[in-house]
Amino acid sequence: MSSSGGKLFITGHQGLVGRALLRHYADKPEWQIITRTKAELDLRDQHATDAFFAAERPDQVILAAATVGGIKASYTQPVDFLLNNLQIQNSVLSAAHRHDTKKLLFLGSTCIYPKVVEMPIREDSLMTGPMEETNAPYGVAKIAGIKLCQGYRHQYGRDFICGMPANLYGPFDNFDPEHSHVLPSLIRRFHEAKLTGAPSVTLWGSGKPTREFLFVDDLASACAFLLENYSSPDIINIGTGSEISIRDAAEAIKTIIGYTGEIQWDTTQPDGNPRRLLDVSRMEKLGWKAKTDFRQGVARTYQWFLENRATARV
Repeated sequence: MSSSGGKLFITGHQGLVGRALLRHYADKPEWQIITRTKAELDLRDQHATDAFFAAERPDQVILAAATVGGIKASYTQPVDFLLNNLQIQNSVLSAAHRHDTKKLLFLGSTCIYPKVVEMPIREDSLMTGPMEETNAPYGVAKIAGIKLCQGYRHQYGRDFICGMPANLYGPFDNFDPEHSHVLPSLIRRFHEAKLTGAPSVTLWGSGKPTREFLFVDDLASACAFLLENYSSPDIINIGTGSEISIRDAAEAIKTIIGYTGEIQWDTTQPDGNPRRLLDVSRMEKLGWKAKTDFRQGVARTYQWFLENRATARV
């Protein structure tokens, strides 16, 4: 089966990435998209996952299902982040192998890379130093998934590939201040400050660290591109190749939302890593580039948040 059509199983279709993948494939009738909710199929359950693959026989799989969250969630629930992700990966990859899935894309994360690393981060930086401790449970699970994909390719000739996305944001993100990442958290905080007329919003740190943010619909496009154009044991970075400081990101979000108060920076709080930027030269050489400008992506995310406030994860 070529990449030009067939049965595609999108795991985690109700999450941030999964919903972007559904949007991407909505106008591609050559693909029969298969999904299951967590209630219908717990991917941690090896026997249930195996029975699903035996019945459906997907030609291709995008493994986007994961237990995810911000630093606080990962740090306070290390067992959940490590065990859930290992179980999901192990059952899906082994079932895909047993039932002859032709191609599988495993999605990792930039937290697999060392805490101290040369910028921009090249793919061969993997496992050259210790990870950021707060992200380690998630990062270790993702590295195990990478190694398992590479193992199935080496031992059985399986066409399993691994993409490492930059920090993601977009519609259906998690806007819960306790568990969300920086962008949705900022969107919610400035939105609520605007509603209440708060004179200022206090943010942690100095605002000087820079981050790379990838709009989730661009990731969906990259996933489809990789399934069609990439076959290698090597992991490949998916990002924008550009970075923005947290301070500039906050100012941009403040302007888009229309909040007119002040931003105060609490420099007694930690900054985190000073820089995180992916080297995306491999993707660009293949012929793919991210298209969504940061401000455009934030505006689209905020519009979605306004229209779905009642059902958004807050």
